[in-house]
Amino acid sequence: MLTRRQFLEESILTATAALAAPALAASAAEPKKSSANGRLSVAVIGAGIRGPAHIGAFAGRGDCDVVAICDADISRARRHADGVGKRQDRKVAAYQDLRKIIDDKLIDVVSIATCNHWHAPAAIWAMQAGKDVYLEKPVSHNISEGRRIVQAARKYGRICQVGTQYRSDGTCKAAARFIAEGKLGKVTLARSITYKRRRSIGPVVKGKPPASVDYNLWAGPAPMSPITRQRFHYDWHWFWETGNGDIGNSDVHRADLVRFGLGVGKLPRATMCYGGRFGYADSAQTPNTQVAVHDFGGVTFVQEIRGLETAKFHRHGGAIFTGSEGHVGMAGGSSAFFDPKGKLVERLSGPGDDHFGNFVEAVHSRRRDRLNAEILGGHLSAGLCHLGNISYRLGRQAAPGEAIDQLASYKLFDDTRDTFERTKKHLADNGVDLQKTRLTVGPWLRFDPDRERFVGNAAADAMLTREYRKPFVVPTESEL
Repeated sequence: MLTRRQFLEESILTATAALAAPALAASAAEPKKSSANGRLSVAVIGAGIRGPAHIGAFAGRGDCDVVAICDADISRARRHADGVGKRQDRKVAAYQDLRKIIDDKLIDVVSIATCNHWHAPAAIWAMQAGKDVYLEKPVSHNISEGRRIVQAARKYGRICQVGTQYRSDGTCKAAARFIAEGKLGKVTLARSITYKRRRSIGPVVKGKPPASVDYNLWAGPAPMSPITRQRFHYDWHWFWETGNGDIGNSDVHRADLVRFGLGVGKLPRATMCYGGRFGYADSAQTPNTQVAVHDFGGVTFVQEIRGLETAKFHRHGGAIFTGSEGHVGMAGGSSAFFDPKGKLVERLSGPGDDHFGNFVEAVHSRRRDRLNAEILGGHLSAGLCHLGNISYRLGRQAAPGEAIDQLASYKLFDDTRDTFERTKKHLADNGVDLQKTRLTVGPWLRFDPDRERFVGNAAADAMLTREYRKPFVVPTESEL
C-alpha cells in the first residue's frame, strides 16, 4: 500500500508532468542564429553520447565554427569530424590526444563531453590555456576537483558553463523564482527522484578496449586497470575509477534543480546514504538503488535513485519541494504549485534560454554572472552526489533495522522511516528480500561546508580526491 505522503508526491509529480502541453513544454528558447561577427572557434572533446549534441549546438549557430573533434576512440572523432565538416563546408580536425586542442592557440572555446574522470583535467588545462569551457555534468569525479575547476575559472578569468540544461528552462526558472519570493512559505524538505531502469551489464569478463581506442589516453588520470566489462563505452559509469553511478550520471540534473530551487550556496553539514546493487550479479561496482540524505540545517534534501523496474512519473523522475504553504513540483519540462493537500493551484512558466546560446553570449560579454549554470553551482550540485557516494562506500552491509536506527539518530525534516519502507517495498516488488540480501548502510558524515572537509573523519577526507596517474594530474590550489 502507498503511504499518504508517497501517494501525494507521486500525484503531484504526475500532475506536474501532465501540464507539459506543447506550448508550456517549449519554454527553452530556440537557438539564435547570431551574426558572423566575432566568430568563435570551438573544439569538442568527447564524441560519445553527449558529444554530438555539443557539436550540433555550436555548428548550428552563425557565430561559431566547430574546428576540431577529439576522442580517445579515434574512429568516433573522425566520424563526427567528417560529418560536421560537410555541414560547415570546411575541414574539421580529428584528434585522439586532447592536449593538441589545449595547445592550439587558435581555439577559443572547448566543449567537454568526456568520461567523468577526464572532466576536471580537461577543463582546468583548457582554462589555463586561455580558453572558455562548456563542461558536461557532473563537472567533477570528486569534490576536490570541482573546487579546483572553480578556482581555475576565477584565476584565469574564464567563462565556464555546466551542462545542467534545466537551468535554462523557463518553467524551472519560474519555480525557483516562486520559491525565492517566499510563496511556498518555509521550505523544510526537498527531494530529487530518478527512476531509470538499468539492466545488468553482464558478468566479469577479460575485456579489452576497441582497436580504435588509445587506452592510455582514455584512462588518463585513472589507473589503467584491466577491463572487466563487456561494453567498453558508456558502462564506465558503473565503476568507481571512472564514473559516479546514476546519482552522478542522472540524478545530478535533479539535484541541481533542488539547489536551484532552494538557493543554497554551500554543501550540507551532514550526509548519510544507503543502498546496494540488487536484482542481478554483474561486473559493475556502483549501486542501482540508492538513497542519500543531506542535512542543510533548516532543510533536508533526499535523493532517491532506482535502477530496477518501477513506476515512472514522467520519463525518469523529477523534483519536489515541500513548504508551509504547499508543494512545488518540477517534472517533464513543467513546474507547478500545489496546496498542502495536493490540489493544483498554479502552473509556473516563463521564458527560457537556449543553454548553449546562453554560454556563447556570456563568452562574448565576459559576464559570468549571466550564465544560467555557472561552474560554482555545477561544483556544488556534483558535490552532493559525491557526498552520498562517499557515505555509501564507507558503509557496511546491515540488516534493515540498522538502517532505520542510523537514520533515526539524526533529526531531519523527512519521514526517513517512510522513505526507507517504500524503498524496501520497491525492492521486494523486484524479488529482493533485504533479510536475505543485505543493504549497504553508510555512516552519518559531518561536513564543514566552508572548508569542504569532513569533521573528524580521515577516511572520508581521503575520498575527497584521488591518486592521479602522471602526467594526467589535476593541479592543487597552489599549483594553479
